[in-house]
Order: sequence, then C-alpha cells, then structure tokens
Amino acid sequence: MPRSLDGRVLAPVADQAPGRVDTRTRFAYHEREGRIWAEYAGGDVVQGRPVGTREGNRLDFRYVQLRRDGTTASGHCVATVVDLPDGRVRLEETWQWESQPGSGTSVVEELVEEPAQQSAPHAPD
Repeated sequence: MPRSLDGRVLAPVADQAPGRVDTRTRFAYHEREGRIWAEYAGGDVVQGRPVGTREGNRLDFRYVQLRRDGTTASGHCVATVVDLPDGRVRLEETWQWESQPGSGTSVVEELVEEPAQQSAPHAPD
C-alpha cells in the first residue's frame, strides 16, 4: 500500500481556471483507519475541506470550498495515490463539480520541506 497521507502537505503542479485551486494552494492531509480529510487554502480559495475514504491507493472524497469572491462550491473527486521515487506522494485526481457545471483532472504533489536558512552572523556596528 502506498505511504500514508497523514501530515503531508501537497500542492497542485499546474494552475486551473480562476476560482479553483492553483499552484499557491496548499493541502494539509490527515489519514486514519481508511478515512482521509484535509484543509486547504491559497490562491482564489479562502478555505476548503475534502473528506472521504481510502482503499489501497484509491481515494474517494467530496470537497467544499469558500472562494475569495464569497461564493462556495462543492464536488466529488476520485484520486490515485502514487509513490514517487524520491519518497514524496502524488495524487492523480479526476473531479466533478456538484454545485456547478464542470469536471476535469489535476495532479497534486507533496512539497519538499526546505531546510531553514541560517542567518548570517551580524557584525557589530
């Protein structure tokens, strides 16, 4: 079975249309006993929540989001969890809005945590 999503932060690899997630959106995932959920925000999305199930490498979830323009939207997504060679995970998603017309595919990948930059020593004045 692919790695757990719990505690992983993912981001889209490409922008979508306005009012949807984009490369500035961050998804913080949680996973327990076959259940998955997350919080997401960034770009045109103020706050979003997916919730659903995981069976093997398949996710099935519903999502709802609040956009910057004050509108809300919801939909359904089925995703495949892929283990990448470098240890990160990728979600290959097929989604469909339920609150409005539209459907599509997207890919989100785990972000690599960059080491904290060390500050240069400050020379006395």
